Formats: sequence, C-alpha cells, structure tokens
Amino acid sequence: MKVCVAMSGGVDSSVAAALLVEAGHDVIGVHMKLHDAPAPGATGPQNRCCGLDDALDARGVAATLGIPFYVMDLREAFRRAVMDDLADTYLAGATPNPCVQCNGVLKFQVLLQRARALGCSHLATGHYARISPEGGLRMAADPDKDQSYFLYPVRPQALAATLFPLGGLAKAQVRDHARRLGLVTAEKPESQEVCFLPDDDHARFVAEHRPGVAGDGEIVDEGGRVWGHHDAYWRFTVGQRRGLGVAAGQPVYVLDIDPETRRVTVGPAERLLHHRVQARGFAWQRAPRAGEALTARIRHRGALVPCELEATPDEPARDPRDALSGPGLPARLSLRFLSPARAATPGQAVVLYAGEDMIGGGTIVRAETL
Repeated sequence: MKVCVAMSGGVDSSVAAALLVEAGHDVIGVHMKLHDAPAPGATGPQNRCCGLDDALDARGVAATLGIPFYVMDLREAFRRAVMDDLADTYLAGATPNPCVQCNGVLKFQVLLQRARALGCSHLATGHYARISPEGGLRMAADPDKDQSYFLYPVRPQALAATLFPLGGLAKAQVRDHARRLGLVTAEKPESQEVCFLPDDDHARFVAEHRPGVAGDGEIVDEGGRVWGHHDAYWRFTVGQRRGLGVAAGQPVYVLDIDPETRRVTVGPAERLLHHRVQARGFAWQRAPRAGEALTARIRHRGALVPCELEATPDEPARDPRDALSGPGLPARLSLRFLSPARAATPGQAVVLYAGEDMIGGGTIVRAETL
C-alpha cells in the first residue's frame, strides 16, 4: 500500500510514519507549510507546530526512515480555511475552533487530494483516533489523548482512505517507539495553543487581520446595568472569568457576546449551566439509531454528557456551511442535555457519540438554560 503521511515534525506523526514503514508500506512523508513562521525572538511559547524547525525535524525523520519527503505550500488554503475563519468567527461574537477547520478542510480534503496526485491510496496522520470495523470514526484507545472531537468533519469517503497508526497506543508507548527507532523527535514536547498565534493574543490577530472594525463597548449584567467598558468584544468568550476588568463583589463570567451592540454580558456561574444547544453544519458518519443512547462533547477533553436529539423549530435559510452527508440527515438540529453542560460556547463544536463511536458533529450557534 502506498501511503502519504502528514509529518508535522512532532513525535506523533514521526512514529506514525515509522510504524507504517515497519509494516512494509510504501511511505511518502509530506510536511504542510501552513503559515510564515514567527520571527526569531518572538514572544510566547516555542513548542508550536509548523515552523521552520518542525520542517527540518520532519525531514530528518524521513531521512532516518529512508522515505521520500516533500514540503507542500498550503499557506493560501490555510489562510482562507483557518485564519480568515478564526477572525470572522470572533467578529461574529463566537469562539472559533481552528483545529476542526484545519482537519476538516486542509488535511482531509486538500492534502488527501495531493496525496492521490502522488499516487498514494491512503493518507495517514498522527491523530489519536481509530476507525471502527464498519469504517466509522472511533475514540482512541487512550481516552486522555483521544482527538476524535477534532475530526468530526472528516467525510466517510475520506475516512475510507485514512489510516491512524497511533489510535491503539498510549502516548508513553509512542515515545518508546520513537526512542527505539532513534528518531530526532523522541523527546520533543507537544505543540500547544494555536500554531499561527505566536503570542497567544487572538484579539491582536483579529484587529490586524480585519483592520478598521470597531470593537469597543460595554460590559453589562443581564438586566442591562453597565459594569464597565472594554476595547474589543472579540477578546471574550463564553465562560471566561479572568480579564473582565469589572468589580462585581462576586465571581462573574461571560454569558453572552453581542457583536451588533458590542455588549458583553456577565453573570454568576449558575447561568452557564446549559440544557440545550442549537447547532448547524452537521457532518454525519451515520444516522442515529432509534432508541440509541447518545452522549455529546462540547469541548476537547470535555465530559461526555447524555443527550437527546430534538427537531429544529422553524429552520432558517440554510447556511453555506450546512451540509448533508447522506439522505435524511439534518444539517441543523437541537440537542437537549439530560444533565447540564457548562459553558456551551457558540462557535465551538458539539460532537455526538454512541458509545466509543463518533457519529456526527456540528457547530454550536446558541446555548440555552432552563
């Protein structure tokens, strides 16, 4: 089998490539250049993916394994699919999920197409996830490393041409394989935060990426009483407590962000206990079965919350991001949590599971309390 491996320069993708080589596959390594690396001396953590050092590490691993290696310039596609989406989602008063965008558009659409152009039948990545015997997406064997939440947009057709060599391993086992094989990435720390925000300042990125947009406004309580002012509403996310700049006499949290009025509404923690969400853009692996017990996850590594699907009342005009993966499967729906979920955040993913199997996911557009 000829396999294209997405090699980020980290230990996970390095070991994924190595295991496939050991299994006897014809392997090609590909590093995606997604953005311009931060200038030397840039502030903020340096353990991020997709920089120059990562490309060199990926090339070094490929040389150790004796496999062909290519760097693909995907900066323009990344800008449109991920960077523009991040800025526009914050401007809409929501909180984006760039890792979902990167996986759904870049790796399993654009990169898969280029892998096929190289004559590969399959694409492999270092994600911690598994493919079920039925061909669907399943949680990783190691629940602490499971990344199925980020992979919900991957279409069944793409999944059929995808390999996850690390899905049955724990992180410690991956490190052991890297040491055994003498890979340069064996002790490399994991990448953290958003790769193209070297200082973790998304507010500055939005201001620079979409210049001229007014963002200042009021911080109010649910009754409309003004508690303070801010300089950019896109600095905030639902559930945020730190950095509000208000003296309320008790802990308060962001409850709502209105991009039209530029008001940020704050209130007590109990107002973040959500019982229902409206979601759009659902991508399905399969339809839920009658009477099937479902759980939902509203953030990476978040708890699985029992839920039920409800009909979406008065469905508005279809958003371009709404898509059907099969006949009769809704792109918009409502989920009712059987126990409260804390801080369900517009813009973030809500992903559905049946046991260990991921069956679908979408983007939260509204969260409701009782």
